[in-house]
Amino acid sequence: MSLVDLIAQADERGLAASGLACLDRCVPLLGGDDDDVLRPLWTSLVDGEAWGERVAKARADLGEPGDADPDCDSDADPGFGPGSGASPDEQAAFLVRRMLATVPVESSADALRGWADACSVAALRIHELLDIAADGTSSVAARREGRTDGMSPLVAAELRRQIAILELLADRGAGGLRLVLGQSTEGRRVVRAVVSRRARGRA
Repeated sequence: MSLVDLIAQADERGLAASGLACLDRCVPLLGGDDDDVLRPLWTSLVDGEAWGERVAKARADLGEPGDADPDCDSDADPGFGPGSGASPDEQAAFLVRRMLATVPVESSADALRGWADACSVAALRIHELLDIAADGTSSVAARREGRTDGMSPLVAAELRRQIAILELLADRGAGGLRLVLGQSTEGRRVVRAVVSRRARGRA
């Protein structure tokens, strides 16, 4: 089953965990080193409590403003083109901030599905931006639909991780959250290592 199909079939908890895992893996791009800043949101997925309050706290802890403009399109092109002057790292950080800014404070299926879908796209695009082996010609949409020929290693690993997380939650429900968190933590280590390597290369 493709990633698109898995998102379409996921329940509220699966959607929230999928989007949160994408955000969690990419947090190192915001420059902090607090790996536990999103842990209260993971706790909300277990106890079903205080999601909105914990969203607000996570935004504050990561130096982000409150709720995004309700008219903001989370799938909109950020406007980074060949002449924009924005580096791949800047583009990636923008996408992480947008994931954080658009976390729904109401955990309805419709709101979470749109956010989880946007986070999936953003996380794959971020990994493409960070991967020196990516040639910039791939289609994230095609990857999510199952057309995976010629993927760069970092993007391929992120796609596998997203699929594995949704499959775990579909099979095990809340009982799969610990395994999902482990998958996300490992992905965050990968991103942190890539960010560190890129910084050394610019030094």
